[in-house]
Amino acid sequence: MRVVVALGGNALLKRGEPMTADVQRRNIRIAAEAMAPVAREHQLVISHGNGPQVGLLALQGAAYQPNEAYPLDVLGAETEGMIGYMIEQELGNLLPFEVPFATLLTMVEVDGDDPAFNDPTKFVGPVYGAAEAERIAAEKGWVFKPDGASWRRVVPSPAPKLIFEIRPIRWLLDQGTIVICAGGGGIPTMYQPATHQPGKERTLVGVEAVIDKDLCSELLARELDADLLIMATDAEAVFLGWGTPDARAIHRTSPEAMGRYSFPAGSMGPKVDAACRFATATGRTAAIGALADIPAIVRGEKGTLIDNAFTTTSWHG
Repeated sequence: MRVVVALGGNALLKRGEPMTADVQRRNIRIAAEAMAPVAREHQLVISHGNGPQVGLLALQGAAYQPNEAYPLDVLGAETEGMIGYMIEQELGNLLPFEVPFATLLTMVEVDGDDPAFNDPTKFVGPVYGAAEAERIAAEKGWVFKPDGASWRRVVPSPAPKLIFEIRPIRWLLDQGTIVICAGGGGIPTMYQPATHQPGKERTLVGVEAVIDKDLCSELLARELDADLLIMATDAEAVFLGWGTPDARAIHRTSPEAMGRYSFPAGSMGPKVDAACRFATATGRTAAIGALADIPAIVRGEKGTLIDNAFTTTSWHG
């Protein structure tokens, strides 16, 4: 099969952990151990989140004058290289030397008129107390919103329209390469009218935003004609009544059935939305589950599996 695995940003840097290279590498090693059995039997494409990492780089850049700080599209490209390097190394240590890898800087087109630019919702960076968040917002002009009991910076999260590097990704897969791409939802770019370029109507430029990783991974899986899309997170499945004594884990269901429920916009909601989009558009399976369970999810044993073929909903346990 051709399998796309989307690693959540919190799978690489968990909430509350120090944002160090050693901690990130340790978490990526755990992810590699879960993906290696899949890579031995199937074509594997890996995407990943970058919210904690791009937020950290933005904090580092805040030491510069405002007009010197690197924009979010450049920071997104930096995180693709950093995380891709670690995934290649840790997964490569578990697979035969002959297995080729490629990390691809991936530009993704967004619409400059996307309403997301007027309502920032994507969390980036570490968590803060209310007083510290208020101080930083006043200093830097950043927007903060509640994230549980804490506060985090939020930035626009426009929808992905087009993945520019989809052709080289396909070519690499056809050559048996494990491809790491569309990290952090891809590098946000858009077209604007060309200036000072005779004969050219438009120019591609970077955008101050972070694209939703789950929606971009769904677009990636669809464009690659993937057989299975897995969104790996820190929960073993999608639960109804999460956090209550009546919580139930969904095992198999259809996009139509999932549409009857609502899930938090800041966590499971985008994953469910992306999974339902993929299953509806392709007639194939999308799955949501725990990182450590990836091999069992591929076998259909764990996680929440969403497919048009599932006419009734079944539950774990």
